[in-house]
Amino acid sequence: MDDIDRAILRELQVDGRIPYAELGPKVGLSPSAARLRLQRLTDAKAVQVVGVTDPMAMGHRAMAMLGLHVDGDPRAVADALSRHDEVVYTVLTAGTFDLFVEVVCARPNDLLDFINDVVRPVEGVTAVENFPYFAIHTHRFLWHVG
Repeated sequence: MDDIDRAILRELQVDGRIPYAELGPKVGLSPSAARLRLQRLTDAKAVQVVGVTDPMAMGHRAMAMLGLHVDGDPRAVADALSRHDEVVYTVLTAGTFDLFVEVVCARPNDLLDFINDVVRPVEGVTAVENFPYFAIHTHRFLWHVG
């Protein structure tokens, strides 16, 4: 991946639907060259262009990262939890926690119920730590490309 590829990715983070006619000149290429570059990156599976939802816009007001301690194989716990709509993703770790689970719920009470009624009863879960956070519309976090 070179500087032009990274520039393309930075522009896509700002606007994933940017027309090639605008993208090309912003990164120093013609529109057709920008299209070919992005196609090469997607064909190589180096990048994926996907839609990302905004939990706040979809009515979710309670979001949290759950840190789980697991007795046994955390992959089984991750598989069990990933079947629930509230779970955005699961991440196996080699750190203090065995598993991280990002969760979105409509209300804070729903988050509490999800933790107590769904997460804690899963076989192997020995402890759950809740790290709630808030989506702020005025700030976007972008991946550092490069």
